[in-house]
Amino acid sequence: MFMSGGRKMPARFSFVIVVVLAVTPAQADMGADLVARGNAHGAIACGACHGATGAGNPQLGYPRLSGMPAKYTVRQLDAFAEGSREHPTMAGIAKALSPDERRAVAAYFETAQAPEAAHSGGGDLSRGGSLARDGDWSKGLPACGQCHGADGGGVSPDFPPLAGQSESYLKAQLEAWRQGKRIDDPLHLMTAVATKLADEDVAAVAAYYAGLSPNGAGEVRR
Repeated sequence: MFMSGGRKMPARFSFVIVVVLAVTPAQADMGADLVARGNAHGAIACGACHGATGAGNPQLGYPRLSGMPAKYTVRQLDAFAEGSREHPTMAGIAKALSPDERRAVAAYFETAQAPEAAHSGGGDLSRGGSLARDGDWSKGLPACGQCHGADGGGVSPDFPPLAGQSESYLKAQLEAWRQGKRIDDPLHLMTAVATKLADEDVAAVAAYYAGLSPNGAGEVRR
C-alpha cells in the first residue's frame, strides 16, 4: 500500500486499516436490520428462528449463530443459495439475500453475544469425548478436535465451532453428510467421517459438543 507521493506505508498500518474497514457502520446497521426485519425480497428476519443474539432454538433444530466466524456463515449462505447444502427454508432465504446482505448478517452474528442454552445430553458423553479427543482409528476416524479445535472452538473459516451448538442440529448435520444432502465440506472431509460413524457415535458426539461451553471453558456442562 502506498501513500501520496509514492511513499510506501508500513505494513502494520495497512493491516490496521484493513481490520477497521472490515465491518463498516453501514454494514453493521444492515446486518442488525436484516436480523430484526428481513428484507423486501423474501428473506424473513433471521432473528425469528435464530434469535436476536443468535442463540438459536434447540427445540426446533435452529442452530446457534452467536460467535460463528463470518467467513464460515457467508460460505453456508452461499451453499444454501447454490444448492450444495439442502434446506427447504434456508435455500429460499439465502437466495433472497444479496452478497452484501449475506456478509452483513454474517458479521452481525460473529460479534453477537448470546447466553448459553440449557443442556441435557442424550448420548454417551464418555464415547463422545473419546471420539472428540482421540478419534477411533479402528474405524479410520480421526479426532474431531484435529479440525474443530481441542475445546470445540473451531478453526476459521473452514471448521466451525461445535461447542455449545444444539445437539439436535449437530445430529441432523451429521445425518445430512451421511445421506449426501450436504456436500459443501472442504475436500469432503465430513462426508468421509460421517459415513463411518455408527448411530450411537453420532448421538455421542452431538451430546458431547452440545454440552461444552461455547465460551471456551472446555468442560461438559451438566
